[in-house]
Amino acid sequence: MYTFTPHFDNLKQILSNHKLAALGDAYVNFLYSLAISKKSGEPTGTKVDSRILAEALKKTGLREYLPSRTDRHKQADAAEALIVYTWLKGLITLEEAVKTLEEYRDETEGFSNLLILAKKKLNL
Repeated sequence: MYTFTPHFDNLKQILSNHKLAALGDAYVNFLYSLAISKKSGEPTGTKVDSRILAEALKKTGLREYLPSRTDRHKQADAAEALIVYTWLKGLITLEEAVKTLEEYRDETEGFSNLLILAKKKLNL
């Protein structure tokens, strides 16, 4: 969808891309803020705690694509990279991502399901 988006052959390449993670950080915080805003009925700007994203990555089995000594912050970066990559490729819309996060009371469950959807849409 976006011409600056590189092509990757496997999940490991996506999850370990630092530039995607940097963009993903802003995108994921925006998604999270929109989902919370819709739930609460008022505009809210917030950041996702890296613990939530790291736990979601573990719950989905995607943690296995990272080196064994990868810290929580890098695990969160990996989740952010995957989420933004699927948006950049036009595989998951902003609305679809927000709806997925909204469906779950628990943030970790919401992000776990978003990551599962992202992996499925990539078909890697």
